[in-house]
Amino acid sequence: MAEEVRIVLRNADKIDPNNVDDYINAGGYQALEKVRGMDPKAVIEEVKKANVRGRGGAGFNAGLKWSFVPPADVKYVVCNLDEGEPGTYKDRTIVQKDPQTVLEGMAICGHAIGSKQGYIYCRGEYPYVVEQLNQAIDQAKAKGVLGDFDIEVRMGAGAYVCGEETALIESIEGHRGEPRFKPPFPGVEGLWAKPTVVNNVETFANLPEIINKGADWFASIGAPNYPGTKVLTLTGDVVNRVPIEVPTNTTIREVIYEFGGGIRNGRKFKAVQIGGTSGGFIPESLLDTPIDFDSMSSIGATLGTGAVFIMDDTRDIVDIVTRISKFFEHESCGKCNPCREGTFRCYEIMKKINRGAASAKDIDNIVLLARVMQKAALCGLGQAAPGPIMTTLQHFRHEYERKLV
Repeated sequence: MAEEVRIVLRNADKIDPNNVDDYINAGGYQALEKVRGMDPKAVIEEVKKANVRGRGGAGFNAGLKWSFVPPADVKYVVCNLDEGEPGTYKDRTIVQKDPQTVLEGMAICGHAIGSKQGYIYCRGEYPYVVEQLNQAIDQAKAKGVLGDFDIEVRMGAGAYVCGEETALIESIEGHRGEPRFKPPFPGVEGLWAKPTVVNNVETFANLPEIINKGADWFASIGAPNYPGTKVLTLTGDVVNRVPIEVPTNTTIREVIYEFGGGIRNGRKFKAVQIGGTSGGFIPESLLDTPIDFDSMSSIGATLGTGAVFIMDDTRDIVDIVTRISKFFEHESCGKCNPCREGTFRCYEIMKKINRGAASAKDIDNIVLLARVMQKAALCGLGQAAPGPIMTTLQHFRHEYERKLV
């Protein structure tokens, strides 16, 4: 029987999230106090050894990312709370249940890279979360637990693309949210052209426990190549539509049937999309795949943000993918041609297929278009946008073919 293991959500529903004293009494800020007595390079090595890989979608080793930051007079720590993926609410859950653990994680990063200033970039649809974060920051400052590390909250304006770290940085600076060309990477030249570390809410929330219990402890949990836990949000045709935190060697089947309680109304399972709208569609034959980053990649899917969208046998796959294509066409920032034109054309062809007016040639064209986007788009939005099309053509091609003329 699979069970939850709570690291990120260890304090959820156990403490008052709006009272810093409750967090401190539960052992909060002990990790930050510990790292203040450590050499910054030793902190980076401990995080690197733990192999905590980014929980926002990229899966890059956080400690390794920090190690790229060069010496500079000013450096920044940025927490990505943009969370624009439909069906994803893990970061909101973490912050609402335990905001101080995110602040402590940011301060630990600040000590490690030599930064005195942090920013939390919060999606525009979360004004109530901004209020809670500002209250948490004020309480932490009043207690003096953050020391000389300062944190500010900046609010987005609803652009999906600002989940990409360089577009997020542009938005904080007051510019239009568009991705930058890389290199240089943010670790070298980020916010206001200064070295900047951008990590996800969930990544920062892991850090206090890693420091308190050690890298070896963390690395022993879950999958060896992607250790620790993952917070998942269950949505769609599943009995339990809840957030859960499970070890990364948990299988998709366990997520759906043990934690999710199975398919609603006694229906049969058809597909699951993990990682948000850009995630691949996974058929029943692949449900015994572990949810860790590498295992998901091996089947052409993604772990991404941890959104788990379950579909029963009444769902029209082609219609769902058409709606997803519309979403990406709307959310493309338009900076690069492959994404600006590609998302528009993908939606155009998907509409044609969905209404029963397409031929086999249209399938060939959308596959070619998708491959170009995956290789040539500037950022992850354009590169990942064709993912649902490609994986549904791989696993559910018959649903496309029955709509062709």
